[in-house]
Amino acid sequence: MANEKNAPLPAGLVNDNALVSAVRNTYLTFLERRDALGLSNPGTFENINREVSRDVFLTNFMFTGLRAEWNKPISNSPIFQISHQLSMGAPGSMSPYTFSALYGSSRVFLQGTMENDGSLVARSNYRWNDSLITKTHAQIQSSQSMLSIENDYTGRDFTASLKAMNPSIIEGGVKGIFIASYLQSVTPSLALGLEAVWQRVAMNSSPEALLSYGARYKGSDWIASLQMQAEGPQGSGISSSYWRKLTDKVSVGTDLSLQFAPGLSGQGGLMGGGLQKEGSASAGAKYEFRASTFRAQVDSKGRLSCLLEKTILPAVRVTFAGEMDHLKQQAKVGVGVSVEAMSEDLMEQAEKGGVQAPAVPF
Repeated sequence: MANEKNAPLPAGLVNDNALVSAVRNTYLTFLERRDALGLSNPGTFENINREVSRDVFLTNFMFTGLRAEWNKPISNSPIFQISHQLSMGAPGSMSPYTFSALYGSSRVFLQGTMENDGSLVARSNYRWNDSLITKTHAQIQSSQSMLSIENDYTGRDFTASLKAMNPSIIEGGVKGIFIASYLQSVTPSLALGLEAVWQRVAMNSSPEALLSYGARYKGSDWIASLQMQAEGPQGSGISSSYWRKLTDKVSVGTDLSLQFAPGLSGQGGLMGGGLQKEGSASAGAKYEFRASTFRAQVDSKGRLSCLLEKTILPAVRVTFAGEMDHLKQQAKVGVGVSVEAMSEDLMEQAEKGGVQAPAVPF
């Protein structure tokens, strides 16, 4: 911010041009008042409800069947490790064998995963400077492939993102999915933002555009967020989330969503039959113990899920997952074991704290 204030301008323009001088003074005044607010970075628009969706809820942790994972750290600085995973469960739920490798330094993050059927997933992040990070995600499968390129610019009190999924211009035009988002802190507690989506699946189809608005409010021990999707080809919607830290070890979260889609009339299925409304609600809790973490979640569709992660030994972690769908009368169970085979040298370095892991741009 100090560099912005002290940016030099030609002396003649500043001294002789009243308009340029007035604009510069107004800009400097704006920066001073902005500094006085003490605003912090609110994160990205995509993760506006990250405390609920990524920490409390089981979306990123749930699995079924049997899973065994063996991790082998090779280096702490830079971070380099490989892992092997064996799985057994319902067909299509998990790959029987997965090999992955991870590398991370202060500027670069690389991760590759290959399954037994040849499917490949690759991720790479590159930090150009303290504010700008480029992320790429490629997925190659027998049925379909996907490429995603994203740029995140993190300011002191805002985050701007630009993302392209499967972009292409080789068919005589532009197609793919393009997402631009911006989230700005306006007070120490409140952040406002928006997200614009433009997509075209094929050149013979019409492009579609969507616009969403978001707000995030942070209290002393709670966070609330609200997202509204404007009217589009697929309808509109609204979702809200609430997260609260009850104690140092216990946090809870809720999520409410309501979707409005164009209905069908009773004659021939033509559009114009009013709006179809569909809503859902979820609530979850997270308990952190000395050597274990327990998560539980229930939703309005009759599903009750829970997950327990317990560290038995410093290098061994056991995971139990279960889900009961009361409406469908179905139950799912998952059991996993993870072993970290760290060498004696790396273990000694970690205990002494001699080697500090780099700030990897995950």
